[in-house]
Amino acid sequence: MTILSLLIILSGFIGSLLWLFRLQLKHISFNKRVLFGLFGGIIFGLVIRLLFEKVSNFSTSLSWISLVADAYVALLQMLVMPLVFISIVGAFTKLEVSKNLGKMARNVLAILLGTTAISAAVGYLSAIAFGLNGAVFSEGAAEKERIAALSEKQLQVKGVPITEQLLNLIPRNVFADFAGTRPTSTIAVVIFASFLGIAFLGIQRKYAKESQTFADLIQSLEKIILRVTTLVLRLTPFGIFALMARVMATSDFEALVNLGRFIIASYAAIIVMFVVHFVLLLWVKVSPSEFLSKAWSTLLFAFTSRTSAGTLTMNVETQIQKFSVNEAIANFSASFGLSIGQNGCAGIYPAMLATIVAPTVGVNIFSIEFIFSLIAIVTISSLGVAGVGGGATFASLIVLSSMNLPIAIVGLVISVEPLIDMARTALNVSDAMVAGIVTDRLIKKQA
Repeated sequence: MTILSLLIILSGFIGSLLWLFRLQLKHISFNKRVLFGLFGGIIFGLVIRLLFEKVSNFSTSLSWISLVADAYVALLQMLVMPLVFISIVGAFTKLEVSKNLGKMARNVLAILLGTTAISAAVGYLSAIAFGLNGAVFSEGAAEKERIAALSEKQLQVKGVPITEQLLNLIPRNVFADFAGTRPTSTIAVVIFASFLGIAFLGIQRKYAKESQTFADLIQSLEKIILRVTTLVLRLTPFGIFALMARVMATSDFEALVNLGRFIIASYAAIIVMFVVHFVLLLWVKVSPSEFLSKAWSTLLFAFTSRTSAGTLTMNVETQIQKFSVNEAIANFSASFGLSIGQNGCAGIYPAMLATIVAPTVGVNIFSIEFIFSLIAIVTISSLGVAGVGGGATFASLIVLSSMNLPIAIVGLVISVEPLIDMARTALNVSDAMVAGIVTDRLIKKQA
């Protein structure tokens, strides 16, 4: 019976992937195929969970589903560093007038960091509004395992002052950072690419021939990497199907019920931050309905894939093609948005966790000192949060450790992490797009 159940699960899984492939051959739109993968994965995961959970080889079946899911995530991770590097250097080679560099950088960074500070405040208020301050969550086997793993990760950040954390953002060995050997490798590559771009602008007039050769090389590499990205993105419906099937097949539904308030509070905070984004867009005369209609496919991809980095290409294309954003600004805002100003992962999430756990150790969360410390630490620690899975956990560890708060809360919410992370990622990508659109409109208005 166990072999039969294994064959049934694998046959259903392979059959579902073949069905998605047939939809591609029939030229069904990419967005529709992603939605089919999303809801198909949810249904398939629920079915095998209900029918086969108690079968002895259930975990073996899931390992084959995980193979597809993890391979898809690995391919997205493969793209992060090349995309970040090429996008930022490419942004500098496309700057028509270098005097706009200061305005562009200042506006983009101000929006990214400013909205992160606001998102921290929103996360704090949401936790209080839903009565989560001081809440205690249940601890199961998965949670215990996660807490133990987090304790080891905490050693990397515990007792490290903010000044040293900022120093760690600077690349010492850029090749090691290209390999992603540090939690802050992404922002380190961003910094190195920015220096390279500034150097390019510095020699542009004096060495016109050499600088043009460099620009042509970067733009050629950009086209090749974007083509590789397109090939990976074609796998999205299959990857999303496998990811959602695994999530639904392995989720602790009892924990989902217990953590229901936390889920609702998180989504409420995320919705509020989307409203903040809309207000910023209205400032430059872009209506929320226009933004959502034009950015919907990009936000949907971010929601389903749970990776800001994987959405980078779509983010840039959406800004340029649908909002007429300058190409350099679009590349700059989208690339910096991968590691700076992630409103969901580096803003709302760590602020909520800190507010929940602080009262359990006798901290007065209503004191001005706590509120300002929380917002400041969250904003500063948001620098360098990678745009692929795990960024929210890393940001939370830094914030909780910096405020001398217990980190166990990060492990206790593991059961609902995927469900919340989808909306957080969409919010992160929205912020990067808003930063680009607003910056472009302001610079054009001042020109």
